[in-house]
Amino acid sequence: MSPRSAQVNEELRRRSRERLLQAAVELVNERGYEATTLGDIADRAGSARGLVSYYFPGKRQLVQSAVHRLMHRTLEEALEREPRTDDGRERMARGIDAILGLARDRTVLMRQHMAGLLQAEGFVQCPEQQRLAELLRETVARRGCGNPDTDYPMLRAQLMGAVYAMVLPNVGMPIGPLRAELFRRYGLEWEMGVPPDTGAPGGTCEADLSRFFATGTRPADQPE
Repeated sequence: MSPRSAQVNEELRRRSRERLLQAAVELVNERGYEATTLGDIADRAGSARGLVSYYFPGKRQLVQSAVHRLMHRTLEEALEREPRTDDGRERMARGIDAILGLARDRTVLMRQHMAGLLQAEGFVQCPEQQRLAELLRETVARRGCGNPDTDYPMLRAQLMGAVYAMVLPNVGMPIGPLRAELFRRYGLEWEMGVPPDTGAPGGTCEADLSRFFATGTRPADQPE
């Protein structure tokens, strides 16, 4: 096989994988985890059923990877949107708002994701999860926290706790008090980031998720 052919095949495989990730997020958000089958995901993605198994060991791994992709691209977009800033406190505020915004706007999806993390598999160590971890750790470092190696796991735990509190059926907490507590912990003013009563370009509840799954395209580079 020529280098050109190998490159084309690699690009096709990447696109197929990312269509599956996008389809998984869309269907779980619409129907829930149990009502979504691998066949449904393959059909939505326009892929053969066997191709799902080629890329992912099972449905749980596929869905976790898909949600982690949405999370890290949403976080990336929030951190890099205009006006761009190197202010560590503002970036921390944007990061918190990005994750809490997903819990508010995609409650079914995030509820299913949190439930999946409690299964025996735990975190799926996929590229999407690793990129999310890198972005959160970098956010902590830019905030000027004492030790990113210990402060990043604490931020992750606090965000997971807040998301869990928001997506609990029937008794979920509103975003305001949870955001206020996280902002207090990190010394952030309420006006930073995207307060709940305001909106940001490219919010978390848009129906079209394609920009988060476009091959080789960073959301922050998309035209407004």
